[in-house]
Amino acid sequence: MRKKKIELKDCIRNIPDFPKPGILFKDITTLLKDKKAFKLAVDALVTKYKNKDIDSVVAVEARGFILGGAIAERLGAGFVPVRKKGKLPAKTNSVTYNLEYGTDTLEMHHDAINPGDKVLIVDDLLATGGTVEAVTKLIGQLQGKIAGIAFLIELTDLKGADKLKGYPVYSLIKY
Repeated sequence: MRKKKIELKDCIRNIPDFPKPGILFKDITTLLKDKKAFKLAVDALVTKYKNKDIDSVVAVEARGFILGGAIAERLGAGFVPVRKKGKLPAKTNSVTYNLEYGTDTLEMHHDAINPGDKVLIVDDLLATGGTVEAVTKLIGQLQGKIAGIAFLIELTDLKGADKLKGYPVYSLIKY
């Protein structure tokens, strides 16, 4: 009997009207709880970057931490969390960026990356691109070198990759 090939798209649950009406939320918790699908996703992302000599994986809270931590460990790289303002305990660098309705601020410890470090940014989803664009600015403040930006999912209609031009962007699943 042949094993059925896992389709990662089939492991993602769609939640209509969350967090507000008109949004179709891509819930990755169903992929994460499936040990075979989670391993397949992490394996695919690690394979893409295993020969890039990554020093640090930078990931955005909260779902980005799940993927970023697993990928950093497998790449033999450090893990750097990016959090919302006021959540990190030591001295930070920060970037404020625009949201659909207002602004938000992201922070990274000021000593999280050394100048010249090769960095991989990891997040669960690329939508409009504003969050990860802010992360690229944080890394730039610390003179890190962005070796890649990886996403589990990209919503191509929202054209978030346009905000990341000039960086190598890779998305495992595209909608």
